[in-house]
Amino acid sequence: MDHRLLEIVACPVCNGKLYYNNVHQEMICKPDRLAFPVREGIPVLLETEARMLSIEEIHP
Repeated sequence: MDHRLLEIVACPVCNGKLYYNNVHQEMICKPDRLAFPVREGIPVLLETEARMLSIEEIHP
């Protein structure tokens, strides 16, 4: 994932910072507990495409 892209993308729900999870190829919004998929290097920042994260996934 391009580090310049990581600096400018924001959660579409809360406009908060997103964190890249390289293992699962997802952009993570910790406050909303959402994981947005990254497909072919492009973040899919649609709430309908996001999956809800468990508490364990946020705070391992």
